[in-house]
Amino acid sequence: MEYKKYSQKFIVRLDRGDEIVSSLKALAKKEKITFAVVSGIGAVGSVKAGYFDTKEKCFKSFDLSGDLEVVSFEGNINIMDGETYTHFHISVADESGKVFGGHLSNAVISGTGEFVVDCIDADVGRVFDDETGLNIFSF
Repeated sequence: MEYKKYSQKFIVRLDRGDEIVSSLKALAKKEKITFAVVSGIGAVGSVKAGYFDTKEKCFKSFDLSGDLEVVSFEGNINIMDGETYTHFHISVADESGKVFGGHLSNAVISGTGEFVVDCIDADVGRVFDDETGLNIFSF
């Protein structure tokens, strides 16, 4: 991973073999980022993503591998219980153009990844919500 800071934004390049979630979380810890919006594109060779089952209140996931193009990556970084917390969603397309997407658990870069981490001066944490079973924004 390489990155450069411009004002309140970090421009990040992830290289082959870098894992997206852990890399962005490491950046947030190192740079003491407390709230940011993240977007990106790139190419990955493996992805674990999924969805939140609202009835069972748990995440269900699927694995993909092969040449996958990241057509959309969005999310945020903030703090929960004093620790860096990340929440990312990803959409990837296979060689036929079929798109798969969901809540990102992990993904490994196969070519390159280009991300913008836009820091915001905000005091927004997270708390666990018993009703939904999710970690939600806390103001």
